[in-house]
Amino acid sequence: MSKRWSFASGLLPLCLLAAACQPRAPSDDAQPAAVTIGDQSGDRSAAPGNAAPARADVLKGTYWPPARLDAGEASISCEYDYARHGDGEPLASLEFFSLVDALRDCQPRGMVRVRYRGKIGAGFTALVQRVAAMADRMEIPTRILDLDSTGGHVEEAIRAGDSIAESHWAIWIREDSLCHSACVLVLAAGDTRSISGKVGIHRLIRDRSTATSRAELSAELKAINTQVRDYLERNGVATAVADQMMTVANRDLRILSEAELKEYGLAGSNAAQDDLDRIRVGRKCGEDFMRRRDAFRRDFDKQCMQVGQAFEAMAECGLALRQRYGFPDARCAQDSPMSEYDRYPGRLETDEPKPAQQRVISVADKPARR
Repeated sequence: MSKRWSFASGLLPLCLLAAACQPRAPSDDAQPAAVTIGDQSGDRSAAPGNAAPARADVLKGTYWPPARLDAGEASISCEYDYARHGDGEPLASLEFFSLVDALRDCQPRGMVRVRYRGKIGAGFTALVQRVAAMADRMEIPTRILDLDSTGGHVEEAIRAGDSIAESHWAIWIREDSLCHSACVLVLAAGDTRSISGKVGIHRLIRDRSTATSRAELSAELKAINTQVRDYLERNGVATAVADQMMTVANRDLRILSEAELKEYGLAGSNAAQDDLDRIRVGRKCGEDFMRRRDAFRRDFDKQCMQVGQAFEAMAECGLALRQRYGFPDARCAQDSPMSEYDRYPGRLETDEPKPAQQRVISVADKPARR
C-alpha cells in the first residue's frame, strides 16, 4: 500500500476575490544580513534578496511583483497519492497567470499539494505566499507543503513560516525527504506536521561573520536566537528546540527522534492553531460542540493518524469515527471535523466528484493580461 500522511482539516474556504490590477508595491526595507542554520555544503545560493516578499494586499490584485524560485524546484499536484500519481507538474513561474493555470485542476477537489525540494530562501517564501493567495481566490481550502530541504536562511524561514501560519498549510516530510536546520522553523508553522523522514538541527551561524572570539560570536548570534525563540513560542513549539540548536556545531547535525518531535511540539497538530480554532469555534458553535469535537480529535490522533499510513485509510478511519460523535453537525456543518469531505465528495479516490462541486475559474473570471 502506498504511503501517505495527514491532511489539513476544518479549513474555511475564502470567497473568490474580484481581480483588479494593483499599482506597483513600494519596495520593502533592506533586509538584515543573512543567517543560516543549515546546509552543511556551504552553499549560500538561497540568500535573501533574490525575491522581495510581497505584502498580502499586493497579492490580492493581478499585478504581482517579479519573483522566482532561486534555490529549489517546485511542482503542483491535486492528488494525495504521490506514489501512484507522482508530484504533478513542475511550476516554472510564480507569475499570477501561471499559478491560475497550475491550480485550476485542483479546484474540484478543494486541495493542492506543493512539492518543494531545495533551500529555504526568498524564492521559497514567495512560493508559499503566492500559492496560498491563489488558493484563496480559487476556494481551495486544503494546502499541503510536501517538503524536502537541507535548510537555508533563518530570516526567510521565519518570514515563510509566518505566511504559512496565516494561510493554513499542512506540512509533510516524506520517508524519502528530510528537513534540516532552517527547514525546522518552516515545519513549526504548519497546522499539522506529518513526519516520516529525518528532522535535524544544529547551531546558527552568520554568513560572513566577523567574530574573532567566543564572546563576539555569542553577541553576534544573540539577537537572532531571541528572534527564533519568539517565533517558536508563537507557533506552539518548545523553545528548548532553540537551546538544543545551540549545543550542536554547525558542521554536525542532531536528528530528532519521534519522541522528541512530539515532546517539542513539532509533530502532529499545532497546539497554537488548535487553541485559536477552539476559541473561534467555541464562540460560534457552543460548548457541547467543542467537547464532541475535542473528543473526536483525540481519538483521531490515536486511531487514524499514524505516520506512514496510507492517506485513504486515514481518511476513511476519520469519516467513520466522526459519526460516533454526531458529526457533521447540522448547526455548525462547516466547522464539523473533516467537513471538507462534505463539500468536496471527490477527495477520496474511490469517490466521483458531483457536478455541483466542479467549481472552476472561468475565462470571464480571468482578467486581460497587461
